[in-house]
Amino acid sequence: MTAATSSHRLGPLADIPVGEGRAYPVGGTQVAVFRLRSGAVHAMAAVCPHAGGPLADGQLDESVVVCPLHLNAWDLAGGRSTTGQPPVTVYEAEVDENGHVVVHLPA
Repeated sequence: MTAATSSHRLGPLADIPVGEGRAYPVGGTQVAVFRLRSGAVHAMAAVCPHAGGPLADGQLDESVVVCPLHLNAWDLAGGRSTTGQPPVTVYEAEVDENGHVVVHLPA
């Protein structure tokens, strides 16, 4: 985590089923948090830049999320589109010692 971030405790990781995502309002923006089958947690902007689709509802694998509206895909680690769309912002995410998801947004 860099010094220019603000931390937001969202809730229990258990609220996100394995292999799925959930959207949360965080610091005035919508953030999609994904719980991968590997146990990793990723966070990114929750709205598809192509048509405003809910990325948290998209199909998920270990490296990409696919928007449920038009099947555009984004890399979970860097936010780069694999289908030629604009990138989405990714955020640092972790699980704290109490099992809660914490997302770090730029301050």
